[in-house]
Amino acid sequence: MTRRARLILFVFGACGFALLLAAALLSVPGFGTAQHRYAERAVLAAQVQRHTANAVASVTFDQRGLDTLAETFMFVAAVLGIAALLRRNPDEEEIPPRAHRQERRPPVPNTLRLAAYLLLPVTILVGIYIVLHGHISPGGGFQGGVVLGTAIHLLYLAGDFPTLARLRPVPVFEATEAVAAGAFVLLGFGAMLTGAVFLTNVMPYGTQGELLSAGTVPLLNILVGIEVAAGVVLLIAQFLEQALLLRRETARK
Repeated sequence: MTRRARLILFVFGACGFALLLAAALLSVPGFGTAQHRYAERAVLAAQVQRHTANAVASVTFDQRGLDTLAETFMFVAAVLGIAALLRRNPDEEEIPPRAHRQERRPPVPNTLRLAAYLLLPVTILVGIYIVLHGHISPGGGFQGGVVLGTAIHLLYLAGDFPTLARLRPVPVFEATEAVAAGAFVLLGFGAMLTGAVFLTNVMPYGTQGELLSAGTVPLLNILVGIEVAAGVVLLIAQFLEQALLLRRETARK
């Protein structure tokens, strides 16, 4: 396809998107109203029908679960994109892991090292709590996953990169992210086996405010938390391990 053909195709697509967006915005209720019909129905469905204390979690993982599924795979695509951009080119040579240990770095203050070691288990517990209680309190899989994914990198702040590399094997986290995202889809298909629509909340709702409540919402919360945590670990690993020497640049010098 020529450049002119791509430009024409883009113009037609952009005009069509603009018309659809304008039509959608014209049908949106006005701002500043005391109450909104969607908010009333969403809260009613969350707390009365689904027994979900956190209405946001009900909207995210129940009432609009298909949107969350798309956002989850967008995050997976972002991780894959960054991994592709940072992949080793044929004209690059990676420094062996032993060179990381021999690299001279400024000494880490003992206070920073101690704080990192003390905060590591606390941060992991906080992340797990946020994920598990996302349907009954503020938080959820996305937020808790980010906390868990960054918690392990407190070891890097402590100056212990070899331990960090052993505790976060990249292939394991790659498989974990893929399995968690796939399990999200399989849980949606599981609802179809009962005759319901894809991602319908078909499990018992339990008692509102308890840990075992809200049906499939906590399960989807946990899967998203695992997927996001693994993805964040992979993202940070890609940047931390970019100790590369360009053969071409070395030859020029």
